[in-house]
Amino acid sequence: MDKFADEPDDLVAPSTAPYLIIPSDAVELSPIPKGIYVGTGGDVVLRGKDATADVTYRNLGDGSYIAVRARFVRATGTTASNLIAEA
Repeated sequence: MDKFADEPDDLVAPSTAPYLIIPSDAVELSPIPKGIYVGTGGDVVLRGKDATADVTYRNLGDGSYIAVRARFVRATGTTASNLIAEA
């Protein structure tokens, strides 16, 4: 039984369908996540949902969380690994 089944899914609600992110220079994330968990730190190059340019989150530590709705996580320039989309 899921006692939270009738609760709305919003940006602050827990993830219900997390998935592994495989960085790609061409493939969009689907679905667009609420945020990204960084298992092993480094840099993450991404493009936000409504952005027109990529940005680099630098020097993220192990176990970091990026509160961003990203359309892309780029392979080029991303050195962090074990990335999980919080969808």
